[in-house]
Amino acid sequence: MTLNLQQLEKLVVDALEDIKGRDIEVINTSPLTSLFDRMVIASGDSSRQVKALARSVYDKVRAAGAIILSCEGEDAGEWVLVDLGDIVVHVMQPAVRLHYNLEALWGGEGPRPRLRPALAADHPMTANL
Repeated sequence: MTLNLQQLEKLVVDALEDIKGRDIEVINTSPLTSLFDRMVIASGDSSRQVKALARSVYDKVRAAGAIILSCEGEDAGEWVLVDLGDIVVHVMQPAVRLHYNLEALWGGEGPRPRLRPALAADHPMTANL
């Protein structure tokens, strides 16, 4: 079964919502690059949730018969990238997401900061922000 872009996008978002992914943003990247058409970014509150979110996407896309090109970063669980060809999925812990701010690079709106200031200052990825 071949999924079109809209079906694949819906499948990805549904997979993220199933595991309570936060601040899910879909960015249309087709005007910016020919490498992929959509970027989906979501946050998970812990390495365990980030891994579970990425695994949910991986499993649902695979079950639908779509191709998964790669899945990177599952060992650490701070940032997992799932490459589906037309869609690249980034699942990140909030501090990592704020630090790299992919939305600013790709034209999205960005996550709503929810970290307490003390927590942000204590995390190595946000200590210099």
